[in-house]
Amino acid sequence: MTITIPLNTDCINSLDLSPVVTEIEKLLQEGAIASYEQQLHFDIDYTLEPGDPRELSEIPEVRLWFIRLDTRYPWLVFLLDWKTGEFARYAAMLVPHQFSTKEGIQYNPEALEIFLMHKLFALNDWLQQQGIHSKSRLQSMAQLLGYELDDAFFEMF
Repeated sequence: MTITIPLNTDCINSLDLSPVVTEIEKLLQEGAIASYEQQLHFDIDYTLEPGDPRELSEIPEVRLWFIRLDTRYPWLVFLLDWKTGEFARYAAMLVPHQFSTKEGIQYNPEALEIFLMHKLFALNDWLQQQGIHSKSRLQSMAQLLGYELDDAFFEMF
């Protein structure tokens, strides 16, 4: 049931979301979106100049493509395969960060908190529209980014 969406340099540079839109809209029309929870992978083939040491999340064109995608589907994190790091990579595309050889990715703390709150609210609303219980899913998502959410947090919305 895994969905792998290939993205290439041309697609990214032209901000073409059609590879994702085609798959997502098909799932929405079939009413099968819930059965693809944590099943989405991106296969990104972005051409860099030889010797360019940047990670994909450091390339402005790639980040811009993911910003556009997130605007279209703010609940897309529901589909991303969290176990294989797709959620962390997605977050890196949208949240300012630095890489540390000792500690790995280091997100800007305020930006990460804003990103998380945005995802929690957007995903909660979308999950409720789909009739899917959300509290444990949202708590798990927050934990991936190092946050613990009290039950009282969910009483606010």
